[in-house]
Amino acid sequence: MEIKDLKPNKAVDSLEVEVVEVEEPKEFTNFRGTGKLANIKAKDNTGEVKITLWNDQITQVNKGAKIKIENGWVKEYRGELQVSTGKFGKLTLL
Repeated sequence: MEIKDLKPNKAVDSLEVEVVEVEEPKEFTNFRGTGKLANIKAKDNTGEVKITLWNDQITQVNKGAKIKIENGWVKEYRGELQVSTGKFGKLTLL
């Protein structure tokens, strides 16, 4: 799968991208508890997309890294597509 193939509210079976920007982590509290999240911008040869990293994933990823998202999910937030591993997905450094 490539970035051009991503659609809102659809699954991401496998997506390989290069990280081009990493935002500062933010802490959050919700009904499940507390945690951290950080958004990154990633690219492939078809475009760019924002990816949301959760908790331990944040320290695994740096600018320039190549990553693979498997069994993830795409949402649209403020008119922009965002990919996440969700509950059942996996992030791997390549």
